[in-house]
Amino acid sequence: MNYLSADKLSKSFGDLLLFENISFGLERGEKTALIANNGTGKTTLFNILSGLDTTDSGKLSLRDGMKLGYLQQDPVFDESLTIAEILQSGHSAIYSVIRNYQKALEEHSKEHTPANQQAFEAASNEMDIHHAWDFERRAIEYLTLFNVYLPEQIIGTLSGGQRKRLALALVLIDEPDILLLDEPTNHLDIEMIEWLEKYLQKITSALLMVTHDRYFLDRVCNHILEMDVGHLYQHQGNYSYFLKKKAERIANREMEIQKASGYVRKEIDWMRRMPKARTTKSKAKIDSFYEKEAIANSGKKEQAIKLEVKTRRIGGNILELEKLNKSYGDIKILDNFNYLFKRGERIGIIGKNGSGKSSFLNVILEKEAVDSGMVKKGETIVFGYYSQQGMQLKEDKRVIEVVTDIAEVIEMGNGSTISASHFLTYFLFPPERQYNYVSKLSGGEKKRLYLLTVLMKNPNFLILDEPTNDLDLTTLNKLENFLSAYQGCLVLVSHDRYFLDHLVDHLFVFKGDGEIRDFPGNYSSYRKKTDALEQSKRAKRVGEKKSEMPKTTINPSGKRKRTYKENQEYLQLEKEIESLEAEKQTLETALNSGDSDYEKLQKTAERIGQLIEIIDEKTFRWMDLDELGD
Repeated sequence: MNYLSADKLSKSFGDLLLFENISFGLERGEKTALIANNGTGKTTLFNILSGLDTTDSGKLSLRDGMKLGYLQQDPVFDESLTIAEILQSGHSAIYSVIRNYQKALEEHSKEHTPANQQAFEAASNEMDIHHAWDFERRAIEYLTLFNVYLPEQIIGTLSGGQRKRLALALVLIDEPDILLLDEPTNHLDIEMIEWLEKYLQKITSALLMVTHDRYFLDRVCNHILEMDVGHLYQHQGNYSYFLKKKAERIANREMEIQKASGYVRKEIDWMRRMPKARTTKSKAKIDSFYEKEAIANSGKKEQAIKLEVKTRRIGGNILELEKLNKSYGDIKILDNFNYLFKRGERIGIIGKNGSGKSSFLNVILEKEAVDSGMVKKGETIVFGYYSQQGMQLKEDKRVIEVVTDIAEVIEMGNGSTISASHFLTYFLFPPERQYNYVSKLSGGEKKRLYLLTVLMKNPNFLILDEPTNDLDLTTLNKLENFLSAYQGCLVLVSHDRYFLDHLVDHLFVFKGDGEIRDFPGNYSSYRKKTDALEQSKRAKRVGEKKSEMPKTTINPSGKRKRTYKENQEYLQLEKEIESLEAEKQTLETALNSGDSDYEKLQKTAERIGQLIEIIDEKTFRWMDLDELGD
């Protein structure tokens, strides 16, 4: 079933054409990824689809009754409101539906008149349409999951990461029919990403997303839209399949260009004699020549990022962390941490948001003081630091000026030098874009420019804090190639599992409360081991429960029968399950009552979660006993 159709959409800003005559549709249950380089119009297209922008030409059709949810790359909120006020104002229609239902229910309970019955049925229907029956529970669940359940906190005091997670939670609460997600994995820790991955795999909504997370793309998407030089290519399949088909398309195109070039070389002398198109045959030949010439001249070589910057010499002493302790009030970040960095060390850092990863980097860089302990940096060490917050680039500067303010000439790994302009070209800033103002760059282009300024200083100890956020896949692939060949030390904080798998030798796992575990291996190895440990623990718990079960007798025919004690337990379980179900139903009614006391609602939701687990456990036991018979 088609939920959304885009027919021949075009958009430009002045002389800059973003896309022209692109057409596609979003189907129910289809998981689509939009892939394009930074600055090519991905966010603009999303704004058009969501109604925040308009096209220059073309038609956009949305199926009647479809609810659309849009997660923006940089969400915008009223800075003066609290999270609770944002939730209520953004979902005022649902709150109105819930209040209307409660009123209709009360009236219907008081007096069973035809009018009250009709009003109650209409209100119930509206609850169905708006998915409002468990709205309060969903709100608490998602806000808690994304670590933004802070009802009274003012939006203006939230970090960029908290705002993005809040925006994602608000979109998912709505359970929209069409989901537009612009970089949904940014600012999520790996556990959150893996939860979102599984969630998106299961839903039947039509999904269109932009993401740089290659594992996420592979595991969630079954349809790829590739936007390249204003045109749109469609691929049925996941990201790996897309890469294969794109390579085939490029190879076929190169072959076509080679053949066209050969034809042009062969016919150029005939054309120089300026043949007059007196016959149909000669006119057709001239038309064919110009057609082939256009194809031959269309061969645009893909620009490459050559990050072969010089790495400064590293001496014998690199970096030693000795008995480090660091806390913020009651929150402990480091607890007597020791580590001696070795030459060429490649460390990945993972952990939940708020566990102290960025603070740890600031301690290494001596941007923050420790409570006790010592940071000993070798004399030859030159840090290159890419921070999650980004560099405060001056909006009124041109791209070329940002680089030349640091250096006019950059020394490369082979001893040669190149100009700042040439270096920018390597970073996918062609000469015609080097004189653009920073204010005109997309978010991803600004991050790419910032990364360039870090690498051009020739560091021998790179510290990268979430470098993959907002970078396009082309830049990521080239950056990965550079980091693979990088000879210095590397410390990488990232939620990008693909990046961690291909670039690090071992992990620092931030467990919270100052505990940091050193795991030898990449992320997939770590995940495999932790999953195996969790399965082992579950198996042990099941074994312990079985060993605690009362022994049963077996009659001569071999059929097990309940003992007297088991029969008493069986009858008692029936009563307990009935009582627990009644409590659960009462709490669910309270949860959907429209009460705005968030502390009370949270306790209610937590108790419902506990009841579900208890009911499941007792029901499982009751079923075992029921099979035994009297």
